[in-house]
Amino acid sequence: MALFDVHAHLTDRRLAADEAGVLARAAAAGVGTIISNGLNPEDNAAVAALAARSPLVKPAFGLYPVDAVLPELLASGHSYPRDVEGEPPDFDACYADLERRIDGAFAMGEVGLDHHWVPEALWALQEERFRTLVRLALAADKPLIVHTRKAEARALEVLLEEGAQRVVWHCFSAKVKLGERIAAAGHWLSIPANAHKAENFRLMLEKLPRDKVLLETDCPYLGPEKGALNEPANVAGTAALAARLWGATPEAVVAQLGSNFAALFRAAP
Repeated sequence: MALFDVHAHLTDRRLAADEAGVLARAAAAGVGTIISNGLNPEDNAAVAALAARSPLVKPAFGLYPVDAVLPELLASGHSYPRDVEGEPPDFDACYADLERRIDGAFAMGEVGLDHHWVPEALWALQEERFRTLVRLALAADKPLIVHTRKAEARALEVLLEEGAQRVVWHCFSAKVKLGERIAAAGHWLSIPANAHKAENFRLMLEKLPRDKVLLETDCPYLGPEKGALNEPANVAGTAALAARLWGATPEAVVAQLGSNFAALFRAAP
């Protein structure tokens, strides 16, 4: 059974500049699948092209929660730090992109709710659009890769109301008790590569049901060492940490994690 990374941003220019090296190091670390998550139509196109070039990469097409309401956010006078120049696409254009791509997706992601950057006046609109994307994924029978920030409890309510079961919560950093509620609801939670130094993620890895844990990097962010560029090969360190915390052999950990991956994605990593 191979390792995997359920949430990577391989199309980020910092990783794309060394695409061959990043993928080679992942394979050398025992990684068999990297799910590269899209953030907007332009990024989704780049993810699709990358997945076509590399059998190691599986495409997840998404719309970042802030981007889902970004035109309205900017029009209301709020600021948001963006790496992309030009006007943000409106939701209808983003939805059309996802609708066109969904049949070829390994998963839909990342999508979700963000109450950190999005002002309260736009929360209802953001939630309405999140529901629309959840329904698209459900209709296509695709797993959801969910981003939440300061909106975890509400996101869980929305997902349960919509009947979403095949869900992974990426980089979940709220209370462990809420993480346990999410696991009890049948969802999975993915642990990033900085878990050995971030107590909240280490506690999640230690306390969550082992059959509901997955690995991710969120690369190039959240590297295991401060200031270092993160990449998918680093999931091997998280698996080693799990072995220590669980008192299990490395082989048993990889087998458990691989079984978890297969339960969600209906494919071996």
